[in-house]
Amino acid sequence: MKIFDAQRTRSHLAFDRLVPALREAFAGNASVPKRHVHSIESGGAHGTVLIMPAWSEAGFLGIKTINIFPGNGALGLPGLHATYVLYDARTGVPLAQMDGNEITAHRTAAASALGASFLAREDARTLLVLGTGRVARLLPAAHASTRPIDKVHVWNHRPEGARALAAEWRQAGWDAEAVDDLAAAVRAADIVSCATLATAPLVRGEWLAPGSHLDLIGSFTPAMKEADPSCFANARVFVDTEEAPTKAGDLLDAFAAKTLAPEEIQATLAQLCRGDSPGRMSQSERTVFKAVGSALEDLAAATLVWTGAAGEED
Repeated sequence: MKIFDAQRTRSHLAFDRLVPALREAFAGNASVPKRHVHSIESGGAHGTVLIMPAWSEAGFLGIKTINIFPGNGALGLPGLHATYVLYDARTGVPLAQMDGNEITAHRTAAASALGASFLAREDARTLLVLGTGRVARLLPAAHASTRPIDKVHVWNHRPEGARALAAEWRQAGWDAEAVDDLAAAVRAADIVSCATLATAPLVRGEWLAPGSHLDLIGSFTPAMKEADPSCFANARVFVDTEEAPTKAGDLLDAFAAKTLAPEEIQATLAQLCRGDSPGRMSQSERTVFKAVGSALEDLAAATLVWTGAAGEED
């Protein structure tokens, strides 16, 4: 079994390749059972463990284990830790262990950009990022692979974290700025991308401008939410998978508030990728994309790493 450390895993996950790979995966056929979810409590600390398998006709089977501990931020640690094992789907032989953190962060950012490729205006240039974690750091590069992003704002509940990330982005060549006034930043953004572990809404519907795209990729349990119910009113709403309406606190709150009904959800990412449903239909409409993540995305990313490394060896 080969071992791919963080750097080697990352080197094969460029967004100009990963986003198209996800689009192909969602348009194709793969087996993706529901994830296993377990709550963990130890020594007063609380976390969640997800076990996420998927396999494809291409002959690959992958299983990701991801540990989510929201309290890690106060300890100076990432909130997410993951491992990924890739197998031969026809024999069960282990092929590789990959850095699950890189797989998770890159595929999540890529799915965000894939959703925006259907739902954000084609001239979207200003991106607002909420959060400063692994996924948030990747969002400008991911979205720039599908839209002409030339201005990036970042907000975080810890302002010093937002300032530090904006400085990193500027060093990388981005026109980036940390913002303190979240309402004003949301009003000015073409794309608002939330990548947090928030348990109370951060974005309010009255802040969202006509023609904007709201991207919600952080929360993935009923207790987690990044947008208030009014964000979904008078918007065309899309989800990554059919699991999202049963797992996402944002959607469940909107259902309860009657600002959105389950049958009003327009389409899944698979339906968009297959051309079964239209994406954005006008410049002025508001769109919302709610993602809870899929093992299909992990498998597509891991397959890209495996085939890319094999190409280097040829």
